[in-house]
Amino acid sequence: MEAYADTGLVRFEYKNFAFLGPESTAAAEASECAAEQGMFWAYHDTIFLNHEGENVGTYSDPALKNYATALGLDQDQFDDCLDSREYRTNVHRNIDAMIKLILEHERGNGQLEIEEKEHE
Repeated sequence: MEAYADTGLVRFEYKNFAFLGPESTAAAEASECAAEQGMFWAYHDTIFLNHEGENVGTYSDPALKNYATALGLDQDQFDDCLDSREYRTNVHRNIDAMIKLILEHERGNGQLEIEEKEHE
């Protein structure tokens, strides 16, 4: 992958596809809040390591805030970000774009444009 990415021929992007319900959306939003502190991938991994099912409380706001605490994030900053739902529109935009991609792909002409945000 790196050999291709270094040439610019390939670019790896991760997009939250939060389609499993309210907790899925909240987890996607929380990962963006963690990204503000340079901890997207650590938070992403924590979310997946703690998966116990869909909409069973694993990704409730208190649980998501506890994951941030465990990772040593600035708790006030994280909580303010999550409580504000500042990334909700972007998360829903990515869901809509993914649905569009799937539909376009089924028609044989799938190209996708999603708002880009780099995660370190």
